[in-house]
Amino acid sequence: MLDIKFIRENAELIQEGAKKKRIDFDVNELIKVDDKRKGISQKLEEKRAKQNKTSEKVAEAGQVGNITEKRKLIEEMQPLKIEIQKQEEKLKEIMIEWQKLMIKVPNIPDISVPDGKDEESNQEIKKWGELPKFDFKPKNHIEIMKALNMIDLERGVKVAGFRGYFLIGDGVRLQFALWQFINDFFQKKDAKENKKWTPMIVPSLLRQEPFIGTGYLPQGEEDLYKTQDGQYLSGTAEVAMMSYFMDEVLDKKDLPKRMLGFSNAYRREAGAYGRDTKGILRVHEFYKFEQVILCEASHTESVKYHEEIQANTEEITQALGLPYRVVINCAGDLGLGQVKKYDIEVWLPGENAYRETGSASYFHDFQTRRLNIRYRDEDGKLKFAHSLNNTALSGRPLIAIVENYQQADGSVIIPEILRPYMRGQEKISNKSNQW
Repeated sequence: MLDIKFIRENAELIQEGAKKKRIDFDVNELIKVDDKRKGISQKLEEKRAKQNKTSEKVAEAGQVGNITEKRKLIEEMQPLKIEIQKQEEKLKEIMIEWQKLMIKVPNIPDISVPDGKDEESNQEIKKWGELPKFDFKPKNHIEIMKALNMIDLERGVKVAGFRGYFLIGDGVRLQFALWQFINDFFQKKDAKENKKWTPMIVPSLLRQEPFIGTGYLPQGEEDLYKTQDGQYLSGTAEVAMMSYFMDEVLDKKDLPKRMLGFSNAYRREAGAYGRDTKGILRVHEFYKFEQVILCEASHTESVKYHEEIQANTEEITQALGLPYRVVINCAGDLGLGQVKKYDIEVWLPGENAYRETGSASYFHDFQTRRLNIRYRDEDGKLKFAHSLNNTALSGRPLIAIVENYQQADGSVIIPEILRPYMRGQEKISNKSNQW
C-alpha cells in the first residue's frame, strides 16, 4: 500500500506504473473516492466540534443550576446527534470503498526495470558456470530418480492426487543434506561477516491479514488454498515472516532485521494449467527457505540489501556447482508490490533449458505500510521500514543436482559440498539406494 498523499501528488506516475505492470487500475477513481472521504470527514469533524462546544455549555448550565437552559441545549443537540450518526454511516461506507481501491494500487517499478508484458521480456544480465557435456543423451529428473528409487510419483498421485509425490531413500537424504547445508551457510555468514541471520520455522496456515499485508491478496487469490475457517495456506515463508512484526515499532539500532525462514509451501498453480504436469518441477506442496530483510526507509539501503540477498543465493548455487543465469524481470512480470526483481534460473540438461529456482525482490514500504511495521528515527519520527525477500532454497535445486550430476551408468554424483551431510557418500546408485 502506498501513502494516499504520495498517490495524489504523483497520480500520473502511479497510472504509468500500473500500465507498465499491465495492472488494470484507475487512479482517478481512487482520487474521486478520496475526495468524498475527505469531504465527509471534514463535515463530520465540524459537527463533532459543534457537539463538543454544546456539551461544554450543557455542563456549564448544570454547574450553575440553570436546568431550563440545560434542557434546551440538550434538545438542540438531538438533531445534531442524528446528523453525526448519518455522517458516520456515510464515512463507514466510503471507507470500505476507499480501502478496496487502496489495496489495489500497484507499486512503481524502478527506473532500471525493463518494459515488457510477461516473462518472455525478462532480460538476462549474468551467466555463471559451464554447461555440463555428456557423451550420452541426458535424462530428466523423473527418469533418473525413478530408476534410483529416489521418488515415487505413482503412489504420490494415488495418495495425494494430481502433482502428489513421495521422496524416498536417497532422495530424502539428499534433500535433508541441502537443508542442513543452507542452515550452515547462513550461520557462517553470521560468524564470518557479522551478518546475523535469525533462523525461523514459521507457520503456513495463516489468517487473511498477512496475505493482504504482503500483497498476495487480492491479486493472487486464485493460487492460494483456502480453508473452511477462512484461513489460507501460504506459498512461501515470506508471508508469515513479514507479519511477525505486524503492528509493532522497531528500534532503528536493531535494523536491518535479517530472517531466514523455513516452512511448508502450498500453491494451487491455477495459472499454470497444463504446464510441467510431470515430475516435481511444479507441485502443490513443497518446502522452502526464504530470506527476509527489514531495513530503514531508504532506497539506497533497499538496493544494497537487494544485491546482498541476491548474492547469497548465487553463492549457494555456485557452491552446489549448478550453472545458472540471472534475469531482471520486466515490469509486466512484477507483482503488485514489487519495485524490482531478479530471478535465478538453473540449467536443467533434461529439458535443455534454464528454469527458475528463486526470486529476489524489494518493495520499499509497500508491505510494511499495510502491515504497520515502523521504526523510530533519530529525530523521533515514526517511519515505515523497507522490506525485501529472496528464495534461499526451494525444491528445484534437488532436480538440478540430479540432472547436472547424472552419469552414463544411471548414477548421480553428490556435490562435494553436500557429502559431509550424507556421511561421506559420494554418489547415488541402485546399490546405495536399495529398498
